[in-house]
Amino acid sequence: MSLRFFADHCIPMSVVQTLRDAGYEVLRLKDFIPTDSPDNLVISKAQQSDAILISLDGDFADIVTYPPSRYKGILALQVRNHPESIPLLLDRLKAYLLAHDTIENYSGKLLIVEPHRIRSRS
Repeated sequence: MSLRFFADHCIPMSVVQTLRDAGYEVLRLKDFIPTDSPDNLVISKAQQSDAILISLDGDFADIVTYPPSRYKGILALQVRNHPESIPLLLDRLKAYLLAHDTIENYSGKLLIVEPHRIRSRS
């Protein structure tokens, strides 16, 4: 089964399109719920969609508020006000996704994706 992602409203269309071009299914938040929905509704909708949440929102990287073990996976993209880093970050992410191509690699994990590394928290 191909990986499915649920893109938070803050994810640029360029990221969505890059993942789609790589063959992944990407659902966009705005197609399901209002863009100003609270975080708990966002992550619940990702769960209902059987998808890995992908977000720039640092709140989802808080393992106390969003314990990874409760979710199908969270990808927290770390751009830190440097949108010019997105292409490098996407290159790193695509390589990781290729090497880890099943949902079992993401379920119960928070992946913090930075241009120079990807950290995993359980």
